[in-house]
Amino acid sequence: MLGRSKSAPIDKIETVIGPNTNFRGRLVCDGSIRIDGVCEEGVIETLGNIVIGPQAKVAADLIAENVSVSGAVTGNIKAAGRLEILSTGKVWGNVDVGSFLLDEEGYFRGSLAMKDEPEPPDFSSISTEEEVILLDTAEEIEPQPAEAKTE
Repeated sequence: MLGRSKSAPIDKIETVIGPNTNFRGRLVCDGSIRIDGVCEEGVIETLGNIVIGPQAKVAADLIAENVSVSGAVTGNIKAAGRLEILSTGKVWGNVDVGSFLLDEEGYFRGSLAMKDEPEPPDFSSISTEEEVILLDTAEEIEPQPAEAKTE
């Protein structure tokens, strides 16, 4: 599983697309993959993890257990586990993940769907009397301004 560290996951990296490599097409494997080069148009699919290095540029859909992005990815990402976009990472695309981490300086543009998301509550069935109770309760909870003391 990917951790908060900026290095590769604990799992052994079996496939490396090096910094001087330009790849195009479909890559399917069982082990973890690290990409430091360029991937144009394609799909990268593994039962393991995908690590996108800081200099990598990927224009492909990614399917993996966990995905860690330090470079740039344009494409959809599906991770059964976790997607983490680190401080130098940028993602443009829709993601469907188990959990999601976006570092403070990381960038994400797209839609996010997390597995096992609870359905939003149905507020349309609340009666007017219940609405008043909810509003009264909310007013009680809101902080009141402090009164000025005069001596």
